[in-house]
Amino acid sequence: MILDDPQATTRIPQLDPLSRRAMIGRLGGGLGATGVASALSADQSLSHYGGKARRVIQLFMNGGPYQGDLFDPKPALKKFEGQRPPGATLRTERITAGLLPSIRKFAPRGNSGVIVSDLLPEISRVIDDVCVLKGCHSDNPNHNPAMFLMNCGALTSAVPSVGSWVSYGLGSENRNLPSYVVLATGYPVEAPLTWTSAFLPNHHQGTHINHSNLAPEKIIPFLRNARYDRKVQRRQLDLLGQLNRKHLENRGGGDRLASRIQSMETAFRMQFEATDAFNLEQESKQTRDAYGTGKFANGCLLARRLCERGVRYVQLYYDGGQPWDTHDNHNERMVTLTRNVDRPIASLIADLKQRGLLEDTLVVWGGEFGRTPVSENGNGRDHNHHGFSMWMAGGGVRGGMTYGETDDFGFKAVTDKVHVHDVHATMLHLLGIDHTQLTYRYAGRDFRLTDVYGRVVNEILV
Repeated sequence: MILDDPQATTRIPQLDPLSRRAMIGRLGGGLGATGVASALSADQSLSHYGGKARRVIQLFMNGGPYQGDLFDPKPALKKFEGQRPPGATLRTERITAGLLPSIRKFAPRGNSGVIVSDLLPEISRVIDDVCVLKGCHSDNPNHNPAMFLMNCGALTSAVPSVGSWVSYGLGSENRNLPSYVVLATGYPVEAPLTWTSAFLPNHHQGTHINHSNLAPEKIIPFLRNARYDRKVQRRQLDLLGQLNRKHLENRGGGDRLASRIQSMETAFRMQFEATDAFNLEQESKQTRDAYGTGKFANGCLLARRLCERGVRYVQLYYDGGQPWDTHDNHNERMVTLTRNVDRPIASLIADLKQRGLLEDTLVVWGGEFGRTPVSENGNGRDHNHHGFSMWMAGGGVRGGMTYGETDDFGFKAVTDKVHVHDVHATMLHLLGIDHTQLTYRYAGRDFRLTDVYGRVVNEILV
């Protein structure tokens, strides 16, 4: 059956509330006797569902970027500077003072004329491929629950992450690499819970890679086996697999053991595939120069290399605790923060496009929330979950447009609002998944990424 949605831009098969077993069966990938999912080919993974995207790169600006310095200028802030008129009194995490204008300059960029600030000159060059969501909103102004909501679809850490849901639903295009990779050289202490698989099979958890040192053996601990060659390791793994499968056959219901078998197979193959995938020295000097230097630049280039090798979901953290958390010295810190991401992100989009990958790679940018138009500590800005900006590019998203608006001060989303659940629903839709149908039964109820919420933002789709 086909679900006919008059507003939808793609046609998605009508699914029963499904487990991974049912989805893989429909896709033709099949499951082995042990319950371990086999890797899916690209055609098996997506062509049956009409998804425009095959993979996702999530650029996560942990801490919360201020939308009014980037994509959402508000001239009224200058007019009412220092005041708290109606609309500027929303409650946030901390005590704040009056309205604080942005010092940035804005202008129409690209052929589309999307308004972008002078902090992002390189992203301005690729803005025709970007859709800015200016009316985003969330549920909580505190970092931890907001990060969980943005990355897991709930305010707590007890549910799977977006990347884990995508891996669970679509599998991997490369059996030699994890389907979900997290690139992070430094992150908030709670961050590992934002790439958890929770109650989903363990092998769908994000594989954390610290790319501080670019030597593959340093990036991935224990990548090489110093004692045994490949043939001996293969024999050992086959024997262990036979014993584990026998254990499963005799006892049944061993999801954790099945996941462990799958993880050991992936780890074995990574010894050989990862050396290539994580070796940036294979890139030309021209490409390396285009991305620039620094951890985030290397992360963007690694994200492209992983995606073209079949990794389904790549999440790149900015770096270091809450770097976008500008409670003081906001203007000075924003210059440094944007300088570190502007060139690498623009190069990533241009590189994906040049290689023909952008059309089926969805790039998603944003933090867990935005920041206030009112001041904190005189020169800082507090957390703001009422209204903030995100953007998407590629993977079936219309470029060169904005969607949604905040109020006159940029404090609250008021027009064409997009909740975090809507972001997730749209991401899954672009990957060819109906977010209401991708479920997992646990503790007596069916869970899904968007819980009982979420609307596909069809207005931004090609």
